Amino acid sequence: MTALAQVDWRGKALRLEYRWVGVDHSAQPVVVFLHEGLGSVAMWKDFPERFCTEHGFKGLVYSRYGYGQSTPRPADEQWAPDFMHAQAHEVLPALLRELGIDRPWLFGHSDGASIALLHAARFEVAGVIVVAPHIFVEDVSITSIEQAREAYATTDLRARLARYHADPDSAFRGWNDVWLSPAFRGWNIEDEIATIRCPVLAVQGEDDEYGTLAQIRGIAARLPETRLLVVPKCAHSPHRDQPELLARESARFIVDHSPS
Repeated sequence: MTALAQVDWRGKALRLEYRWVGVDHSAQPVVVFLHEGLGSVAMWKDFPERFCTEHGFKGLVYSRYGYGQSTPRPADEQWAPDFMHAQAHEVLPALLRELGIDRPWLFGHSDGASIALLHAARFEVAGVIVVAPHIFVEDVSITSIEQAREAYATTDLRARLARYHADPDSAFRGWNDVWLSPAFRGWNIEDEIATIRCPVLAVQGEDDEYGTLAQIRGIAARLPETRLLVVPKCAHSPHRDQPELLARESARFIVDHSPS
């Protein structure tokens, strides 16, 4: 069962869909899950619930503005290249304050992973697990996102997304339009993440169609203490392709970097 939290952002009253998962363990920091560019609470399927329940964590899953059952993005609103910065520095802190969450672990996938890194570079968190993160724009990313635009126009992709989003056009166009805008080609957060001081686990599938291993290696170049995990036989979504391996290694990382 999901609920709605209301936060104010740039003069807008946003309703953000969220769900608590796992166990209620007050001594353990909350694991906050941040979804991909087309994701939502529902699109995580049962991964957050299983991960948190099996390993004794309390988790929060939420849908960003424009996704799931959260406030849709108006059709005439075009997101700027700094849209992930806005989510990391403004909306996520407001949600954490509203729900009384302090120093969480952040578990982000794709765009959600980039948001997690940006948040951790400015705010205190217990640690960060980033899965298929983006820290700069690659040609392979643009090619796959262009293919997604074609699929949205010519296949049943819109109908499939409608199972997970109240307004599938809001979810798809918000993400797709900004990523394919000329202004976004120069987007790069390599220098910004260098201020991160918490533990970082960076994960990527070896067959990721949306990015190369240069992404997680770039994180390690800025943050030498980063633990890298390359997942075999895995594309852009390790929580779908290799859920047991991802859960095991992520839980181990959290335990290794948590007070006894």
